[in-house]
Amino acid sequence: MGMNVTELNVNPCKCCTPLGAVTALYGIKKCMSILHGSQGCSTYIRRHMATHYNEPIDIASSSMTEQGTVFGGEQNLIKGLENLIQQYHPEVIGVATTCLAETIGEDISGIIDHFYQSHEMCRNVKIIPISSPSYAGTQFEGFFRALYGIVTHVEMDTAPNGKINIITGPITPADTRWLKILLDAMKIQYILLPDVSENLDGGHGIQYDRLPQGGTSVDDIAHMGGARYTIELGTFVGEEWSPAVYLQQQFGIPYSRLDVPCGLQAVDSLLNKLRELGGTIPTSIQKERERFLDAMIDSHKYSALGRAAIFGEPDFVKGVVNLCCENGIIPTAVITGSVCKGFEEQLRPLAEKAAGVQFVENIQIKSDMDFAGLEECMVKTHANIMIGNSDGRRVSRKLTVPLIRFGFPIHDIVGGQRLRMLGYEGSLVLLDRIVNTLLLQRNKSFRQDMYDAYYLPLVQNEPAVESAAAGKGMKVAVSYAEKDIKKRTQEHPCFTCGSGKQKYARMHLPVAPKCNIQCNYCLRNYDCPNESRPGVTTEILTPEECLNKFKQVKKMMPNLTVVGIAGPGDALANFEEVSKAVMLIRQEDPTITFCLSTNGLMLPVYAQRLIDLGVTHVTLTINAVDPKIGAQIYDHVTYMGVTYTGESAAGILLGNQLSGLTYLAEHHIVCKVNIVMLKGINEHHIETVVKKVKELGAQITNIMQLIPVKGSAFEQLPLVSNFEIMEMRKTCGVYLEQMMHCRQCRADAIGTLDNDVSILYRKEVLAAQQKASEAGEVQKHKNTCLKKRLAVATKNGMWIDQHFGQAKEFYIYESDGTEIRFVERRNVNKYCYGKENCGEKTDRMTRIIDTIHDCDAVLSLRIGNAPLTELQSKGIMAIATYDDIEHAVKKAAAGL
Repeated sequence: MGMNVTELNVNPCKCCTPLGAVTALYGIKKCMSILHGSQGCSTYIRRHMATHYNEPIDIASSSMTEQGTVFGGEQNLIKGLENLIQQYHPEVIGVATTCLAETIGEDISGIIDHFYQSHEMCRNVKIIPISSPSYAGTQFEGFFRALYGIVTHVEMDTAPNGKINIITGPITPADTRWLKILLDAMKIQYILLPDVSENLDGGHGIQYDRLPQGGTSVDDIAHMGGARYTIELGTFVGEEWSPAVYLQQQFGIPYSRLDVPCGLQAVDSLLNKLRELGGTIPTSIQKERERFLDAMIDSHKYSALGRAAIFGEPDFVKGVVNLCCENGIIPTAVITGSVCKGFEEQLRPLAEKAAGVQFVENIQIKSDMDFAGLEECMVKTHANIMIGNSDGRRVSRKLTVPLIRFGFPIHDIVGGQRLRMLGYEGSLVLLDRIVNTLLLQRNKSFRQDMYDAYYLPLVQNEPAVESAAAGKGMKVAVSYAEKDIKKRTQEHPCFTCGSGKQKYARMHLPVAPKCNIQCNYCLRNYDCPNESRPGVTTEILTPEECLNKFKQVKKMMPNLTVVGIAGPGDALANFEEVSKAVMLIRQEDPTITFCLSTNGLMLPVYAQRLIDLGVTHVTLTINAVDPKIGAQIYDHVTYMGVTYTGESAAGILLGNQLSGLTYLAEHHIVCKVNIVMLKGINEHHIETVVKKVKELGAQITNIMQLIPVKGSAFEQLPLVSNFEIMEMRKTCGVYLEQMMHCRQCRADAIGTLDNDVSILYRKEVLAAQQKASEAGEVQKHKNTCLKKRLAVATKNGMWIDQHFGQAKEFYIYESDGTEIRFVERRNVNKYCYGKENCGEKTDRMTRIIDTIHDCDAVLSLRIGNAPLTELQSKGIMAIATYDDIEHAVKKAAAGL
């Protein structure tokens, strides 16, 4: 299971049992399948098989409904068999059950007997019952249940015929063709069950046969009882469903169960067994083996790069594990969706032996797993390549780990039915695909890509200012004198502790949605109009939209001095968009100050380019300078295409943060370090952090309160009190200047720190204003504005969840009971600071009430008697409630 919840599967790593049964039946000549169950089952299987094999797939259904579920579906099945025989004229029909038929206890064998009794003319059609409910396993088990049903219901001719029974699991049509060519080349007389080589990968003919013409005939199957030996390719099917075991028990035919022949040793084992049984190995096969050995030698120096996640049907997984282990590719995450006895016992010794050579310790091998479990295993073991079906593409995309598609199903590329992995040649092809994928992944950012990314922009696309030294219009990087940077700092509301925080305005540009780390306290939100915290925004802007918005804000806000980029992801994880936005705005207004917020992971790569762009102020979040503590704060870090967790992730992040901070400080960039104070994790470590960043050149630190975010890992983490925050700031103020006025702003904040007016510049608001202006309705709009004004005490901007006396700010809304409009946020000094700082409350209460004097009502979680009485005397209604803001404001306005 991928979640810590009993019986929960998240994106199952398997297909249903009837699908496997139908696939096996497609290897029987002139055979049709009918599912006894609801119509949706056959539709699902047709879709999966048709998109994988790219062939027409016909599957009948008994189409059971509610009536059949209650009273039995015998008549549905009989009618279905009648139609199937009339339309297709098959020689064989496989009746596969579904969960519905098995759950209500349908007697399939009895229904078939009743059908024969009432349809004597149909006795020439062999009808085979197959028990295949989905809760009995996966497509792997369904495949062998079908084969078992076939050999147990076909009347056997036990006369000795000298042939070898070859029984395969679910292999591709291409591999089936290879197996037939091999057996013919070795002059083996054989009966192959099943044979999907033509029915599931046919050629283009003039006439289409609805009834499969290829496959193993019933006559051939009947002679399996007289064979001299059975080879079953696959070792994980239980003996109760093994055709080889059945033939041995009923007819005394000896057998061997071999691994699917993928990899040198497994192919050798099959050839040696066939030679023991009288076959001869031709020169062409010996040449294939020599070429495969040569390919192994060619690729061995690259194979060790591989940490493979292998998933799919058990026998397929073991075949790939064999190939990887022989070639030094470590199978670190090996899973199957089947409940497979002996899966780990067979595979762990192989994987650990290969891992021991390279001192790899963490190997995850599990059965009955889903894709959430696979993802977890991959993160733990640092897998860098995936081998399995296309259902793993979401994990591949999320973890940026390449996926080699093999197995079933493959829906997002063509040719799944033609893929090869068996034999020396098939193993060679698969090995080449794995090694080449590893090499491409390693080299994808090398040479030309790095030249394009890191050198060309410096000489072609950097912003420029004219200077005497620039010569004839040459572009040069932006630089500022120390005096100019000091002036810009005084005009930056976040970097000054003086009056600048009230006088000067800033605007944040939400141009950076992607992030390369996952903090346990963070959950980014890209469509959030009410919540006020870092990581949220109402919209993501393109660089061109950033320029247009800057022009609009600058026109209406002459005190705008700073343009900042603070997410909602990480600025340096979106450097192309960020750098373009900065260049466009600088061309529009060379006097504006640019600042940027980052987690620091990519600072060593982009620090000089930030300097060249003219960024003068950088805020860097460093929550710990000890990887052990950092490992508790960060879930994972994705660096240079590889995802790291634990102390490795924290160590990489910390190293890049400190080296980046050092570089910026040495180049006179003003650096502020943000620290989130986390109770029980880093509160006793913050003083050490402040000392370290001061040593490296930081000029100010900002110790912040955690904002609990629903859905984040730290959602329930206890908060440090305001008193504890202030005490920590006082302690650290001995070493470095402390920011006391942080508002932990949104990624699209606009205005002064105490007056965020970003709502007025959102697309829909500007569009509405433009429309009203063009229609001459501006004044009318003002005269018909919403009637009631209400103040809301809230912690997160979504719920009314704050005590009146604990409120640091109020959200102001207007509503007529049916519509609601956000007006602004108003900051206040709290009426109640807790036991540590009670003091005289009268003046503070007066200031709070003065702040909301124009409101008709105030909504809060609770309110004391003293402020309640004072509010009532001012004609302001106090409403205590716990509700979402929109619903509560409308309800309150309607009642006023």
